[in-house]
Amino acid sequence: MSQFHHRGALCAAILVSLSSPALADPARTLDAVQVTASRVERPVGETLASVTVLTREDIEASQAPDLIDLLARQAGVDVARTGGPGSASTVFLRGGNAPHTLVLVDGVRVSSTGQGVFDFAHLPLEQIERIEIVRGPRAAIWGSDAIAGVIHVFTRDPSQASVRVLGGSYGRVGASAAGGFGDGDHGLGVTAGWQRLRGFSATNASSWAFDPDDDGYRNRNLSLRGRTALGNQRLAFQALATDADVEFDQGDTRARNRSAGLTLGGALGARWTHQLGLGHAREDLDTVSGFSNSFRSRRTSLDWVNTLAVGEAGKLNLGVNWQDEEGVSANVFDGQTFSRNRSSRAAFAGYGTRFGRQLLDASVRHDHSNQFGGAGTASLAWGWAPSDAVLLRLGWGEGFRAPNFNELYYPDTGFGFAGNPDLRPERSETWEAGLAWTPAAGHRLDLSAYRGRVRDLVAFAAPGTNNAININRARMDGAELEYRFSGAAWNWGGNLAWLDAEDEATGLALLRRARHKAHADLGYRFGNGLAVSIDGDYVSSRRDVGGNPGAYAIAHLRLAWPLGEAWRLEARVENLTDRDYTVVQGFNTPGRSGLLSVVWNGKP
Repeated sequence: MSQFHHRGALCAAILVSLSSPALADPARTLDAVQVTASRVERPVGETLASVTVLTREDIEASQAPDLIDLLARQAGVDVARTGGPGSASTVFLRGGNAPHTLVLVDGVRVSSTGQGVFDFAHLPLEQIERIEIVRGPRAAIWGSDAIAGVIHVFTRDPSQASVRVLGGSYGRVGASAAGGFGDGDHGLGVTAGWQRLRGFSATNASSWAFDPDDDGYRNRNLSLRGRTALGNQRLAFQALATDADVEFDQGDTRARNRSAGLTLGGALGARWTHQLGLGHAREDLDTVSGFSNSFRSRRTSLDWVNTLAVGEAGKLNLGVNWQDEEGVSANVFDGQTFSRNRSSRAAFAGYGTRFGRQLLDASVRHDHSNQFGGAGTASLAWGWAPSDAVLLRLGWGEGFRAPNFNELYYPDTGFGFAGNPDLRPERSETWEAGLAWTPAAGHRLDLSAYRGRVRDLVAFAAPGTNNAININRARMDGAELEYRFSGAAWNWGGNLAWLDAEDEATGLALLRRARHKAHADLGYRFGNGLAVSIDGDYVSSRRDVGGNPGAYAIAHLRLAWPLGEAWRLEARVENLTDRDYTVVQGFNTPGRSGLLSVVWNGKP
């Protein structure tokens, strides 16, 4: 607590010494707006963090076959998929472990209380309106898990009716529809979808579990959104449900995910707004194989965030949070292995302002859990815009992660690798410098460099048992370069990432994280509306269990052809050169394959 108070006082002192009235806009603002970096709506061009915003228009233009594929194209994001679409997938942000990324759906935490991760493979792109990726620690804003960053998914707002029918290689067929009614103050909408794949063999001969049969996938999904005005307040409701069946070589898994949120927000005064939010997320996993098991995850949370305008340009955020988590695990041999719950509460404060050509953001937060006690975090960022086209930024932040229930409570069934209820939270500290440059209309370049250190990493490495202990330390150093040009006819861009992620105890690179990674795309729109694009990805060799998958480069071709005022035909060829490549050792990847969609977008 004393260390937390010291850092909070330091941030407060800096704020007081630097605050002054705003004299000029700090930089050219962009159309894209984000809310995740500081829980305050702010243009990306004025945000003192590395942020990527993917709108519904971006998602449709990418023609990505699924969310995992779309995330893999983004700077600083590594993905590992054990087979085809729907297979278990892991996302690493800036070299951090998978549980080091906080995942939100409409502001609700959705990661499993058991493994501490969220499987993006089961969240269809047709259910998504926008995605905000914030790189770097956000624990002083959001609390546990946000060591490497935050991925925030906002579900579809079906104010415009739409229908999509698709078919493709590996027996892929699917359909989705969205529709609703309402105006600016009131509305109700629903989006529903279904998809099935025959698939291909998830594993190959280098895997101990190899079985050459096809491993299929099925997904059913439904979302509901509603809103209504209550005076100067707005009441909104969002709910999402996905039901997925995943086949693998030794069995199959049924994954059922549910999340819902109810928010009430609006003005409480001339310079005071608030948002009160109640959220719930649950996951039910049932695996049938030679070692059948099941897991139940439940999380309920309550947030109240108040935003006060201070001076001409300042905003003060004050918030509280409460959450209750529950996890139940069972298997065919031992029956119920654990049933646990824990609760936590938190308070946080953030302040952002601009003065002349400078910007400042600072936040402090304290979390208290009945399982591990207290954790204090802080962050501070400064920016300077020497011209309307350039923004330089420097930031520092802390993070922490509470151990998940498997790490805490999974029993030793005679083979070791048991949990440890005395585990401490993992802690981190990260420095970052960045440059944003918008030299002309349609152009944007972003450069970021960061240095992160994580201590008290949880590892199953206790002497003699391999039970869970706090032992490891890790460092994640890296740099990212992004560029984008969008014109009337031409558009192009891409990103480069360099990462040095190492386990400091062994000196070995962290598993399944590439040292070098790149994405590029080039597109042209003809006068008749036909759009043709090619994009490619490069991933360097990675360390993996049982071997090091080699580097690979793959290319994809896509086109979109308007068939009238509301109809559109989309076609995409994946892995254009039919490259044989490996993402995870022992698991197959798609060869050359196609995806064809017919889309109808009704008028608003």
